Amino acid sequence: MKKVLISLDYHPTSEIVAKEGKKMAEQINAEVHLIHVVGDVNFYNVNYPALFGYEFNSPGLQPFNSINEAIERGEEFLDKAANEVGGEVITSVAQGDAANAILNYAKEKDIDLIVMGTHSRSIFEKVFIGSVASKLLEKTKIPVYMVPINK
Repeated sequence: MKKVLISLDYHPTSEIVAKEGKKMAEQINAEVHLIHVVGDVNFYNVNYPALFGYEFNSPGLQPFNSINEAIERGEEFLDKAANEVGGEVITSVAQGDAANAILNYAKEKDIDLIVMGTHSRSIFEKVFIGSVASKLLEKTKIPVYMVPINK
């Protein structure tokens, strides 16, 4: 294995996922890629807690409605995450359905392992909403390392 893709969202557990993914990559001496997928622009106007030291709602950041601004905010987030993860890290912000965007990136970059977290959600939410992890697992042929996050 030569390339590990770590998927990060704005959930507070992303720091745990990033650290576990980095640890896995180091154990197999693999290149680290971080990806964040921009879906609904409205998610970027929510009051998120700081992650990787990145303040989503610092005084200089204003709410916005443009996808370009959401992508820019995602790039800033990944830059900060990459700095916290340490070492050489390749970052990418994708757009659209998260599972499909992650799989497309993985195929394009010849990724050997995908690392992502599992948010604890109720069975009701999984049945009616689904989750990125379950959608990705249904479609992938690439091994996936799931970091269990119980909150």
